[in-house]
Amino acid sequence: MPHLVILYTPDLEGETDIGALCRTLADAMLTVKDEQGAQVFPTGGTRVLAYPAAHHAVADGSGDFGFCWFNLRMGRGRSDAVQQAAGRALADAARAHFAPVLARRRVGLTLQVDVGAEVFDAKFGNLHPLFARP
Repeated sequence: MPHLVILYTPDLEGETDIGALCRTLADAMLTVKDEQGAQVFPTGGTRVLAYPAAHHAVADGSGDFGFCWFNLRMGRGRSDAVQQAAGRALADAARAHFAPVLARRRVGLTLQVDVGAEVFDAKFGNLHPLFARP
């Protein structure tokens, strides 16, 4: 963890590079620092996943409206200031990425940050060791 899930109307694929958006947002997550200046999110645990909505209805249907929802889920234990900083970093990166699209058409963007209260949490892949500091 952290995991950022993006759900979007598929018409946005023709107007912006969703893969580049994912990379931009992952890079933004890796820049977030805590109060001591340490990287907040582990490099090997940072994930950004994007899914087009197979079916959707946006607003009242009177126009060609797009939508993109960003949901960051992070584990407990980070301060309120860190949670806010993560949200701001992601919102700023998403706003910059979508600026050309927003100049041409109406798109709703929503970003939420949730802190997990896990009842079970297992990490058992082999990705994290690649980024472990000696």
